[in-house]
Parts: sequence; C-alpha cells; structure tokens
Amino acid sequence: MTSQTPSSFVEQALPPWRRAVLKVGSSLLAADGGGLTPRFALGLAQFVSANLAAGRELVIVSSGAVAAGRAIVPKAAEAGAALAARQALAALGQAQLIALWQRFFERPVAQVLLTHDDLRNRRRYLNARATLGELLRLGALPVVNENDTVSVDELKLGDNDNLAAIVAALVDADALFIATDIDGLYTADPRRDPQAQPLHEVQELSAAVLAMAGGSGSGVGTGGMRTKLEAAAKAGAAGIETYLFNGRSAEVVRGLAQDRLRGTRIHAARTRIAARKYWLRHVPVEPGAILVDAGAAAALLDKGASLLPGGVAGAVGEFRRGDMVEVRLRDAAGERCLARGVSQYAAVDIRRIAGRHSRDIEAILGYNYGENVIHRDDLVVLEKPGPGARDPGPGTTT
Repeated sequence: MTSQTPSSFVEQALPPWRRAVLKVGSSLLAADGGGLTPRFALGLAQFVSANLAAGRELVIVSSGAVAAGRAIVPKAAEAGAALAARQALAALGQAQLIALWQRFFERPVAQVLLTHDDLRNRRRYLNARATLGELLRLGALPVVNENDTVSVDELKLGDNDNLAAIVAALVDADALFIATDIDGLYTADPRRDPQAQPLHEVQELSAAVLAMAGGSGSGVGTGGMRTKLEAAAKAGAAGIETYLFNGRSAEVVRGLAQDRLRGTRIHAARTRIAARKYWLRHVPVEPGAILVDAGAAAALLDKGASLLPGGVAGAVGEFRRGDMVEVRLRDAAGERCLARGVSQYAAVDIRRIAGRHSRDIEAILGYNYGENVIHRDDLVVLEKPGPGARDPGPGTTT
C-alpha cells in the first residue's frame, strides 16, 4: 500500500427532516479493553440532544450489549461465538448499554427489545409501532436493540442495520442516520486501496454500488458496509433517505447537528411501497418455503393471482399457519425466490394438499381455512413480472 490516502468527503446540506432513527454500532461503543466507553457516544448524544431541543424526534437503535457483557464476565467471553454464550453476554450487557445512554439525557430513556418473531407477526409488528409512537408522544427517547437473549437466529451479520431500517419504517421516519467507523461509502475499501473515491450521493442502490461495499472494519460488531446498504435499500423502499457518516469524528458529528453531512447520502426509492406491502417484502421470514410449479409461478408473476393448492409442489421446513414464508420455484435453472407471503396453512398441511383442487381441502384435512394457500392481498412479488403484469394488491402509496 502506498502513502497516498483516499479523497475525503465534502460537506453537503441535509434535506429537512422531522423524525429520524440513529443507528449506532458496537465499534463506536466498545472500549479497547472490553466493556463500553462514552468516548464516541457522547458526541452522538449531543447530536440527539440538539435535534430534540429543536423539536425533532429521534429513535436510537444501538448495538453493544454483547460487548458490554464480555467485560462483566470475562470467563463467558472465553466461550467464543457459541450462540448460548453470546445470548448470555447480551443478557449481561443490556443493562450496561441502556445505562450508558441514560447518563447523557435528562428526559426518560425507554428500552425496547425486539426479535424477528415480533416483526414477522403482523399483530405484534403493529403493536411495536403503536408503542414506539406513544413513547415519542410522551417525549421519551426510545433505545431499540434486538432481544438477543431469547432469540435463536438473531445474532447474524448486520441484524441491527436491518432492524434500524425496519424501525425507521415503523415510526414513519424521514431519515435513517447510520453511524459507522469509516467516513462513508467509497468506490473500494479505503483501508486497502488508496485510489478509493468517496461517493457523496447514491441515487440508486444498483448491483454495481452494492459490489463496492467492503466488510466490517473493527471486528467488534457483526455488520459490514454491505449490510448497511441493504438496510438503506429497505429504508428507501419506505421513502426514507439514509445517511452514512463517521461517528468517530467529532467534527463530522458536530456538523451533522447543524444539518451538514460529511458522508454518503443514499436517496429513497422513487416509488414508495404501501405499508402492508413493505411489511410483506422486508420483515424476516420463517426458515421455510412453499415450492410452486411453473404454472403457478406464471400466475403469480404475470396475473397477480393468489396461490392455490393446485399450483403447489411442496413445502420446505416446518412453519405454522400465519407465518411469513418464501414462495420458490424449483426448475431446471435451479431454485429461486419469486415472492413472499403469509401462509394460510401450516407446512404439514401444505404437503398433504399440494397439487390438489381447493374443493378437496376439507376432505383431506378435515378442516378448511379457505381456498388459497396464500391470498393475493397477503403476497408480494419479488421477481420482476413480465410485460403488463402487476404486483398483487395495492403496490404504492402517495
């Protein structure tokens, strides 16, 4: 590597915003010797306080519980990356994490712990939305984290980045601020390539832009730049702009408090997805899928039809009635996801009625939840439909 350094970001004005989500990763909160440090959190808290004083509303999505737990019980940290050990560390560190944020604010700080199950279930998703809205109405500062202690699939790469995007949609935010440990998005990894150029604005998150994303820089957190761009795509689908900035730079954070961004602005999608369609498209799915034949795939993609048992080829995994699952086509070209939706039948039932006519359901199962395996109103197409096709149900909102 040469002595050259990548070009720096220039300051740009932020668009007006009323409500925002601030995502803070472990790399900004974890101390070198273990535990949490206020070193960078203080500046971010001052950014929050300045905007709250200006009459704006914020929600913080904060990582750091596992890092905090490692300092409390070093012996547990020696257990490595085993799920149970990480869940125990998260339980130990949650109190430390919320205490870190509470010390910076005079107003009440509310801890909100969510799991993927909370987001998969439509009723609990709406309950979380109502709770966060009420906390903001009361003047509290919600601090959201994943409830890692009781989750079996949560400690994945970049979960809090994606959680922040979903929370931004939940609270109808105007902006998603993602504090990172680098200055923003570059054309290449600036730590390895001195010719990397900063991207001040991204109009569309194309495959080429996603390919520019590198990995996690610090090794402390679980998310890299690619997951941040995936989160930006989720936020953008809800009409929310995303701003990437270096949370370790006091100068950058001070500028942000004055609506001046030195980082990457990622524009929202031109067409905003309706709230229910957003939920169907972006919340986590159960680890299972409904397999369909080519005829059913064509009906879903080209006609916006409901999924009937006659077009079902089988079910993968074990899911329950009412779970969010993928709809997949398996053919000579391989297997690919066509759509996502809420299944009206459990996997065990789908295997029994696959390929049969809807009128035979009750005779086979002894009960009937309706003629559709997935109704068109509970389904969103992911693959681009053919000419003249439409996404089932209302697809956009103004």
